[in-house]
Amino acid sequence: MSFVRFYFLVLLFTIPIQSQSKKYTIHTVAFYNFENFYDSVDDPIINDDEWTPNGAQHWTEEKYQQKVKNLARVISEIGTPENPNAPTIIGGGEIENRGVLEDLIKDSKLQSYDFGIVHFDSPDRRGIDVALLYQKKYFRPTSFSSIPLIIYKKAFEKKEEQNDVLNDSIETKTINKNRVFTRDQLLVSGFLEGEEIHIIVNHWPSRSGGEKASSPFREAAAQLNRKIIDSLQNINPKAKVITMGDFNDGPLNKSVKNILEAKAKKSEVSEFGVFNPFEEMADKGMGTIAYRDSWNVFDQIIMTEPFINPESSTYKFWKAGIFNRAYLIQTTGRYKGYPLRHSQKEVGFSDHFPVYIYLVKEVR
Repeated sequence: MSFVRFYFLVLLFTIPIQSQSKKYTIHTVAFYNFENFYDSVDDPIINDDEWTPNGAQHWTEEKYQQKVKNLARVISEIGTPENPNAPTIIGGGEIENRGVLEDLIKDSKLQSYDFGIVHFDSPDRRGIDVALLYQKKYFRPTSFSSIPLIIYKKAFEKKEEQNDVLNDSIETKTINKNRVFTRDQLLVSGFLEGEEIHIIVNHWPSRSGGEKASSPFREAAAQLNRKIIDSLQNINPKAKVITMGDFNDGPLNKSVKNILEAKAKKSEVSEFGVFNPFEEMADKGMGTIAYRDSWNVFDQIIMTEPFINPESSTYKFWKAGIFNRAYLIQTTGRYKGYPLRHSQKEVGFSDHFPVYIYLVKEVR
């Protein structure tokens, strides 16, 4: 079971509960960059040579199976102890194919949750994709689409129209030497215990070539993301939308702060605005990824205003967190304190920590 019913004697959603007990249903929603979640089989279509038995990582079947077990352990524990069950919904990044996800959800730590999968192959040159896992008993997808991010190297000299966000299929990508082939944005709409929500899973372009030079690519990703949200709000002004992922930018970067216009304070979120609980964590020096001894919150879960509206009687945002258990942290060497990733000596977890939010609804 992926939810628990519990009692709070606290102030919740700015509504004074005082001394009376209230009963709530809780669901955990999470995102995790699985980092190089490749199988050990050479795929001639994608650039996965490094992650094969004869490749630079000497990626054997045994190592792959250990990676599966490691990721399954993390997923089974995200969000505990407030919710002792696995996330109802989890977005993932850096996934080679559907097959690795099938292996993941069959692991002994996850099998009982009966996860479903939404996955599309994207045009990323490394062959890595985004995907969504969901517990079938609580979330029912009704539509899903893979929306391409079409960008070009030379200051966007060429522009192509983005596909309709409500279209459930994608056209074959046109080969162009100036095209930056990156991950598509995955839109999944469905019902969480009868309540309609929309989820966008992202893995925005990397900082390869430098933060400043690559920033326009992530700004383009943010523009596409905002367009998807706007389209959903045009259909339903009170649409509950969650956009999550590895944005390769922090909460204060232009892509998130200025283009998505994500706000750190609930009081600043307008009717069609979005709330980012991870900006406060970044302000406190917390992080999901470390580089040159500097932490940043690249992994974020951002939501539209109805999730924080105190007038709503449906699922609301309660709180957010970064899942950084001790076993996920490097304990020795040059990268002591960093997320424990794969090395030649050890099959690790990821160079990112997972992030999560809780959605709660009062039981009347």
